Amino acid sequence: MVRLCRHVVRRSGTARIRPARRVSTGARRYRGRTGINSAPGFAESAAAEIAKLTGLPFVTAPNKFTVQGAHDALVQLSGTLRTLAVSLYKIANDIRLMSCGPRAGFAELEIPENEPGSSIMPGKVNPTQCEALAMIAVQVMANDVAVGFGGAGGYLEMNVYKPLMIYNITHSITIMTDGCTNFRKFLVEGTRPNLKKIADYVDRSLMLVTALSPVIGYDKASKIAHYAMDNDLTLKQAALQLGFVSEAEFDRVVDPRKMVKPSVAVDAAGSPAH
Repeated sequence: MVRLCRHVVRRSGTARIRPARRVSTGARRYRGRTGINSAPGFAESAAAEIAKLTGLPFVTAPNKFTVQGAHDALVQLSGTLRTLAVSLYKIANDIRLMSCGPRAGFAELEIPENEPGSSIMPGKVNPTQCEALAMIAVQVMANDVAVGFGGAGGYLEMNVYKPLMIYNITHSITIMTDGCTNFRKFLVEGTRPNLKKIADYVDRSLMLVTALSPVIGYDKASKIAHYAMDNDLTLKQAALQLGFVSEAEFDRVVDPRKMVKPSVAVDAAGSPAH
């Protein structure tokens, strides 16, 4: 989870967050943003003091007209947070669906039992951390919509929506930080793969027949898949009953571990079927 957050910030954040660190202090809003009536070096000193107080790399904006004329940097920052929220929403729901069960769902993941379970279904493990993070992600995406309208509403460089923009961005940062921390502590760190269920799914998968196509041809491979489906058999059982391959050849060719990288199976003679 931490790696994901850093990845999103690294890919889109460094360039996008940097503009939000440029402050316009010292520009004198109603003096043409030229710095008139402010002491030379005031803008740089003010930015340095802000950086010191916050521990963040704030700097004075090289172009004061840009940062005071619009709040595009904040809109961009909010968009980066939305990008992270989109990723988190998908991850939370992937885990929620892959852990549903224990017998009627996918049940490929075993998540921690943080709560005693459902009030009417004893033994049920609720994916509460997934649901919490998903709701947080939705809220962050909604906050981004408000920030976008706030940025668009900065008519004549007045930017009167600044309080709304600041509130929603800080709210997004706060809830997503807490959400990621809790998701990691109370779900990710205790989640384990259900190896027995996964092995059963792999063993009964019909798509593994793809590996046989180069050896026995597409038509025979297709017949094996349909025969297995129609008769509730594994691919191996169907292939042996149809007599298209031997048990040894099936085990050699249909190896899921070989299917996670480029490879082409060959027949006993050492060449693909034509």
